[in-house]
Formats: sequence, C-alpha cells, structure tokens
Amino acid sequence: MNNLKIEERKLGKSGIIVRCIGMGLWGIGGDMWGKTDDKESLEAIEKALELGINFFDTADVYGDGHSEELLGRAMKGRRDKFIVATKIGWKNFDGDRKISAYNTVDKLIRGVEENLKRLNTDYIDIIQNHINFREPNMEIFIEGFQKLKRDGKVRAYGVSTSDFEYLKEFNKDGGCATLQIDYSILNRTAEKEIFPYCIENNIGVIVRGALAMGILTGKFTKDTQFSEGDFRQNWQKNPDEREIFYRDLETVEKLRPLAKNKTLSEIAIQFVLAHPAVSVVIPGAKNVRQVEMNFSAGTLSPLTKEELRIIDSIVPPGGGRKIWPA
Repeated sequence: MNNLKIEERKLGKSGIIVRCIGMGLWGIGGDMWGKTDDKESLEAIEKALELGINFFDTADVYGDGHSEELLGRAMKGRRDKFIVATKIGWKNFDGDRKISAYNTVDKLIRGVEENLKRLNTDYIDIIQNHINFREPNMEIFIEGFQKLKRDGKVRAYGVSTSDFEYLKEFNKDGGCATLQIDYSILNRTAEKEIFPYCIENNIGVIVRGALAMGILTGKFTKDTQFSEGDFRQNWQKNPDEREIFYRDLETVEKLRPLAKNKTLSEIAIQFVLAHPAVSVVIPGAKNVRQVEMNFSAGTLSPLTKEELRIIDSIVPPGGGRKIWPA
C-alpha cells in the first residue's frame, strides 16, 4: 500500500497543495466518540503520514485541546510534512447569548496563540472560524485572521459552515480561502448553491462527514448500541433521532448493491471526491485500520457514470438532509 499514490489538489486561493484524502482528528480528542487511546491515535497519525496523507484537521474544542496537543506531539521535528487546519470559536462561546467571547481582535489573536501553543508550532496553515452562523463578532474573526496572516502566524483562513448566506458574508472582502462543510451521499444540499459559489470564488472545499458519522460504512443496524461517551447514543435514545437514523439505514441498504468490488466506505468517499468543488475529504480515524480503510478510497478507480447515476436515483442531486451543521 505504501507505493500507492493519491491525487493532489489545490486548496482554493490559499494555493496550498493537499492530497485529496486527509485525516479528521475530532475523534482522537476523546470526548465525544467513545473511548480512545493516545498511543493508538499517534500510531494512526504516523500511518497516515507513511501512506502520503498530508492534511490534518483539528480544533481547539476537540477534547478541550487534546486533539491539537496530540497532533503537536506527532509533528515534533518534522513540521514541514504536515498541512495543519485547526479551528477557533466554539471553545469560548456564550451559548445563552449566542455570541463568541472573542469580542476584540486582541482576544482572538490570543486564542489562536493558544492553538499554536497546543500544536507546538509557530504557524497554522489554515485557521477556520468554527462558529457556523452569523453572530455579532464575525467581523472580529475576519479582521483577526487577516492580521494573523500578515504576521505569518497563519497561511490562509476560512470558515466551517453549511449556511450559504453566512459563507458569502464571511467572504465579503474575498479573503476566505476555504470552506469546511458536511457533505455526503446522505447530505447533498451543498450542491445547490454553495459548491457553485465556491468554484466561482476559488474557495477550497474541505469535506467532513463523508461517511455520515459512520452510517455510510454500512456497519450499523437498528440494533447497534453505541459505547459510553459516544454522542451517537442519542440516535437510539431520542425518538426523533432514532426515526432519522432508521431512515438513513434504509438508504444505505439501497446503496449496498453498489459495493461489489469496493466497500461502502470507499464508495462514499469516492462520491465526495467526484465533485469538482472538493479539494480534500477528512474522514475521521482513531486507529491504523481506519486510516488504511479511508486511504484506500483514493487509490481505486473513480466511480463510473453509471454508479453515479444510481446514487442520483437514490438521493437526487442537491437532496438529502443536513446532518451536522458546523
């Protein structure tokens, strides 16, 4: 597998070249996806690097900074091998007032300096506003990110949102280089307006949720019980979420005949990569096996027109539902 190559793509107006499959590091934070092991997490990052993956996405809020700290440990002595995207916003958010605590540029810059400290680096490749809706301090983020870029502490900046109006507002001066968004076979809503806008404005798209939080792996059933500490327990405990979960499982069953020479996971990741707006997909992984499974999708022949047509017949272009907004 080490000799296999995955495609390189440009990350929008940042000009940064990334391999089309990256690694999402929310899970290794250890706070919402069940039990984790730091040794396994570091081994997973090592395997990703060995395979040629160079894009790693994390956030200040993942494990209250633990995910960033682990990535910092992995990068020690070889920072040049990593393209690092991290986020800021939710860690210090006033939920009652629906406003971030970063109400001055100086506060925001101090917050990003904490990101840098946890990552044990003097620069971040892509810094992203993690707040997914228009709030009073949005201009602070833009101004702060621009200053950080001028000072060489970040190479480019972007936003994580599924809100088209918010994306346009965040890019009002043309400086937004990236958009991180939930996109999958189950959630094709970005195809309507957001992706055409990103292509027109040279905004690189970072896709999370390609596997729909594991649903599109095909491994879940109506009897699946999620482990303690895994937020997906709500899919079974909450009646409304359970109904949606079961409906998604029915869609997966319709997709299963496509999995002849490929796994459902590989098909799901390849579907995302087939859209011309997408620069990189960041499926999460907590161990070496998951990294290898995600990577394999980038080494196989792309989906055929017929396979894409079948997917369209199951979930039409622009259809599906928003699964995770931020």
